Amino acid sequence: MPDFAIPPAATPSLPIAGEDRRFPVRRIYCVGRNYADHAREMGHDPDREPPFFFSKPADALLTGNADLPYPPQTADLHFEAELVVALGSGGSNVAPEDAQGLIWGYATGNDFTRRDLQAAAKKAGRPWDLAKGFDLSAACGPLHPVGETGPINSGRIALTVDGALRQDSDLSQMIWPVADVIAHLSRSVRLAPGDLIFTGTPAGVGAVTPGQTVTVEIAGLTPLVTRIG
Repeated sequence: MPDFAIPPAATPSLPIAGEDRRFPVRRIYCVGRNYADHAREMGHDPDREPPFFFSKPADALLTGNADLPYPPQTADLHFEAELVVALGSGGSNVAPEDAQGLIWGYATGNDFTRRDLQAAAKKAGRPWDLAKGFDLSAACGPLHPVGETGPINSGRIALTVDGALRQDSDLSQMIWPVADVIAHLSRSVRLAPGDLIFTGTPAGVGAVTPGQTVTVEIAGLTPLVTRIG
């Protein structure tokens, strides 16, 4: 065991539905503009763009339906409902037909975004890491093992704010299905057990304010509820 100069950080983890065990998280990858309707609402052509990725720190996870304190340096905090895929194995240059075998489980997710910071960074041609990767920005529900759910490639994904429907789509509307997302990502980095992939959001993203409650629902998975503090 190394003799660390300071105590090492705790391992980020997700609860597993119906179990006391937790799933350790290594990295969090996110795919951008993976629904045609969302690509269009953000001003992009969904028919020309291969998948692109950004990251959030693993310790940005927000679990257990905990509140999200309204983050600093923003006046435009947005929700983004997403299917989250957890990997139980990894590899490089994975073929799409083999990608399903890497999946350990699925969860509901919410990719919270400081949209004003993101817009300013894009305009200046700068990275927008801090627009996406701030503290507690990766809300995630409990994981459901793939042996329980089977492969998830379709099913309703919806988000409400204080009960009002804001996002409503189907996972089958992804431009790049889950297996293709995994395959594309594995060409750039070596995937490993414990990696999470937020697979993109449908149209309807928008702002939330303190006191509001955001609920993400995906067919077959535990809903994710986040109150903005």
